[in-house]
Amino acid sequence: MFEEHLRRWALVEDGAPIITASSHLLPVLFDGRPAMLKVAKTEEEERGHRLMAWWDGEGSAAVLAQDGPALLMERAMGHASLAQMARSGRDEEATLIICKVANELHAHDGALPELTDLKEWFGELARAAQRGGPLVAAAAVARALLANQTERVALHGDLHHGNVLDFDARGWRAIDPKGLHGERTFDFANLLRNPDFPLATVTGRFARQATIVSAAAGLDRTRLLQWVLAFSGLSAAWLLADGDTPVLDFAMMELAMAELGRDDIPSG
Repeated sequence: MFEEHLRRWALVEDGAPIITASSHLLPVLFDGRPAMLKVAKTEEEERGHRLMAWWDGEGSAAVLAQDGPALLMERAMGHASLAQMARSGRDEEATLIICKVANELHAHDGALPELTDLKEWFGELARAAQRGGPLVAAAAVARALLANQTERVALHGDLHHGNVLDFDARGWRAIDPKGLHGERTFDFANLLRNPDFPLATVTGRFARQATIVSAAAGLDRTRLLQWVLAFSGLSAAWLLADGDTPVLDFAMMELAMAELGRDDIPSG
C-alpha cells in the first residue's frame, strides 16, 4: 500500500506503519526531513486530505504532496500533549491553544475544495431521534441551527485535544480533518467534550469551558451550547447505529440542556 508512493516521492521509511479503520500511515523521511505518509481508505479521509492541502499549513500540518488517497505531510516532532496538559492542571491553556488553531483554520479563504455540508453530516440524528429521550431535543436544536447557519466556513469537523499536535518550532497544528462546510461555531462543540469523560464531566467544568471558548473564539455562548447538544446527539446516533452505548454523549446532552434552560431548546 505504501510502495508506489515511496517510489514516487523518493521517501525513506522511518518507523513502523500505523493501521487505523480509515487509513494507513507510515513515518518517512522526505529530503531528510521527518514526514508522515498517509493513505486513505475512505472518501471521508480523502476529503480531509484535500482540505489539508487547501489550508496550506495555515493552522494545519503542512502538506508536502497530495495525490488522490495519498497525503504526505510534515510530522509532528514536538513532545507536548494537549490532553496531558488538560489533565495536569492546565486545562484552560490547552483549550485556548485549540481555539487559536481553529481561528487560524477558519480565517483561510479562497475557492473551497469539495466538502460535505453540515446538513448532510447530521442525517443520522433525525433517524435516531425516534428513540426518544434527549435525542429529541438534540434533533430539534440541530434542525433550527442548520436552517439558520451563520459564518459558514471550511470546518475541521473533529477538533479536539488529540487532533491538534505539537509541531515544535511551527507550534500547534491540526491534523485529521473531516472536510465539512458550515457554521463556524460547530467546530468548537467537540472541544467541550474532550479530552476524556472524567475531565469533561467534572462539576462546573462544562459551564466554565463554554465561557472560555465563546470568549476566545468570539462566539455566542448560547449558540455554542446548542451546537454541543446537537453534536452530542449526532455522536450518540452514530454509536447507537453501531450497537454501542454513548455514555459520554448522553452526559454531554444533559449538561448542555441544563446549562441552556428550557427557553433555548426548540420543541418538536
